[in-house]
Amino acid sequence: MVKLGVNIDHVATLRQARGEFDPDPVLAARLCEQAGCDSIVAHLREDRRHIQDRDIVLLRKTVKTRFNLEMSLDAGIVKMALALVPDQATLVPERRQEITTEGGLDVLRHLKRVHRVSQALLKAGIDVSIFIAPDKKQIDAACSLGIKTIELHTGQYARAFADRSAIEEFAQIKAMTLYARQSGMKVNAGHGLNYENTFAIARIKGMAELNIGHAIMSRAVFVGLKQAVSEMIAIIN
Repeated sequence: MVKLGVNIDHVATLRQARGEFDPDPVLAARLCEQAGCDSIVAHLREDRRHIQDRDIVLLRKTVKTRFNLEMSLDAGIVKMALALVPDQATLVPERRQEITTEGGLDVLRHLKRVHRVSQALLKAGIDVSIFIAPDKKQIDAACSLGIKTIELHTGQYARAFADRSAIEEFAQIKAMTLYARQSGMKVNAGHGLNYENTFAIARIKGMAELNIGHAIMSRAVFVGLKQAVSEMIAIIN
């Protein structure tokens, strides 16, 4: 059965817009777990635009399922991750100007740095995943570093789905999931998945977990967070 990881960044985004205390992403994580999700995802960005240091400290203490910290290769962020020891660290690219993560991490381009960071995290007892494009070269690069888990970027698929032209992008994700699985890797996926386009991705053979944030938080505005998570779990199942 495909698992669901809920990204709570957008709860923190709403809090930071006011610069006060509500809504609390830590409480949001608790509600998501009560609704049945399998992990909590939070991206500690270098500019702290949403999730704050306080959040990840409390999440590490209170998350009862699995805490997946999304993070860049920045030395300061790596230092925090090593001190925090989340259940999993997902290495992602990061640009200060971007609204959201725009693509997968170029493992080939940053091979030595990714290797250095991933080894440090693994030695600390942290499972490591890399967020990459559904591309053979990137999968091979991750595999060469001994990485056992990848998360395929589904952004192009999501955009194409909205334009009713997602056949090629879906086929690529399906093929790369099979390719990575044959290499002995665990395959997750995420970015842009919502209540319309998730059904097909969840049915790809070998898919382990889908990480979804914006769509669930948007739905929660109208039906509540527990209900929004429950509805997504129903689609995945």
